[in-house]
Amino acid sequence: MVTNRTFTMLKPDAVEKGHVGAIIEKITASGFRIVAMKLTQMTTADAEEFYAIHKERPFFPDLVEYMTRGPIVAAILEKDNAVEDFRTLIGATNPAEAAEGTIRKLYAASIGENAVHGSDSDENAAIEGAFHFSGREMF
Repeated sequence: MVTNRTFTMLKPDAVEKGHVGAIIEKITASGFRIVAMKLTQMTTADAEEFYAIHKERPFFPDLVEYMTRGPIVAAILEKDNAVEDFRTLIGATNPAEAAEGTIRKLYAASIGENAVHGSDSDENAAIEGAFHFSGREMF
């Protein structure tokens, strides 16, 4: 299933530090079109469901706490080769290893507070987008 859409979340640390505008500008300047976007806050149940794949990992409780501590910006982005191109744009999970000019190199503080989420496959992009948006919220 190859699509031209991906899902992203600007995480609580990016929102808290006031980086939303700069990150959105970088995304759109890289050729992505925003087809859905909202400021929202995940509940504990939301975060546990969204990150269920990591439930058995030792960092899971900290991840849930982090993702529920403040608002996030959820968005669905559109562009040819969206998933791969967005993963390149955001950079490595560890900002110290991220390429210069990537979102995480510019705005992330650590592996744990890495500013932004990007779907890792077309399938997950569809699942994650549907988790946050109904069909009528996408344009």
